[in-house]
Amino acid sequence: MTVAIFALLLLGAVPIALVLALTAMFYIQVSGNSVLFDSYPQQLFGAIESYGLLAIPLFMLAGELMNEGGVTRRLIDLARLLVGGFRGGLAYINLVANMMMAAIVGSAASQIAIMSRAMVPAMEREGYSRSYGAAITAAGGLLSPIIPPSMLFVLFGVMAQVPIAEMFIAGILPGLLLGFSFFLTIAVVGLVQQYPKGAWPSRAEAKRALLMGLPALSIPLIIIGGILLGLATPTESAALASLAALLLGRFLYRDLKVAMLPTVLRRTAVNAGLVIMLIAAAGVFGWVIVYERLPQMAAAWIAALTTDPFLFLLLLIGVLLLVGMIIDGIAALILVVPILLPIATQQFGISPYQFGVVVCLTLVLGLLTPPVGAGLYIASSMTGASPMRIFRSLLPFLLASLATLVLLAWQPWLTTALIGRG
Repeated sequence: MTVAIFALLLLGAVPIALVLALTAMFYIQVSGNSVLFDSYPQQLFGAIESYGLLAIPLFMLAGELMNEGGVTRRLIDLARLLVGGFRGGLAYINLVANMMMAAIVGSAASQIAIMSRAMVPAMEREGYSRSYGAAITAAGGLLSPIIPPSMLFVLFGVMAQVPIAEMFIAGILPGLLLGFSFFLTIAVVGLVQQYPKGAWPSRAEAKRALLMGLPALSIPLIIIGGILLGLATPTESAALASLAALLLGRFLYRDLKVAMLPTVLRRTAVNAGLVIMLIAAAGVFGWVIVYERLPQMAAAWIAALTTDPFLFLLLLIGVLLLVGMIIDGIAALILVVPILLPIATQQFGISPYQFGVVVCLTLVLGLLTPPVGAGLYIASSMTGASPMRIFRSLLPFLLASLATLVLLAWQPWLTTALIGRG
């Protein structure tokens, strides 16, 4: 009955946080363990009682301030200087700008929304189809969950009780690898479709883009450099990035007006509140899962299928692709980690860092795949292209992402080399 109630609420379009909280309450009631209601508020609070979760609203704030303050536009101009002259130049610009934004925003959905508004109209003016421009922008959003910072990594680090800074570092090589696979995809598609050759900016334009773009580039450098050098925690880096975005947008670029700040802060508070509420509700749901010994039952079932870590990860990718198609990435992460992490680390000897990177990237692929595909609908609403046309243009990038996932599952060192763990 608990499973049936969960499915009924989920299919009834009830917000996922309420689905998790109500399902847990229903289980406690029908199980006869009403004494567990006494611990219900404590479990809700305990799920969000983590200093690391403070990084989530701070990274959201940094992204909002960058977009309103003109920092995003300067990063795009800097990307044009680096790759704008190649065939399909605007496609490369889109991807490089997305890689820069991924090092700041940390949310795939937010990044797709921001970059769709910034890049797709420009690509359409230069002869690219609207659906292809939206597809590249949406594919660039896949970089957010693995190029640090990443909200999914923050959440996974809290749940898995591993250092968030090390999770961020574990995502650097996979993020670069995924970006490289997208570069190859753009090159092949550009040759097949004969997209226009880009134009390198003039000396004056290059100088202006460099002068204005380098200060904007300081924000990802603050985040990644502070973490890599041990000068700041991820939460402190997020706060510094928000401050840098505020100062650049207000005093250097002068695009950020004081009157905008209440709207920016309100939007950040609402979005962060939704995420924190989801985490709290999922904490109670995870508590019920552990109480019912579901991890042990799942471990016994999986052990009957395979004892090979690589095959286990391939099975995991297949299952999570289906989960990610239906459930939001954050909610899905909260659901699967309590069940599958102990199996991966204790039974198969898989590093939690490799497990975290593979799980986070796989779940975010669901953001771009039907039937739910929230990322598709975000890109569609921002550009006017139909979701299915965007999806067809996205297929080469999704195949490149799957190939990268298989490589990450096969070669653990890609996620553990930079943090010095086997």
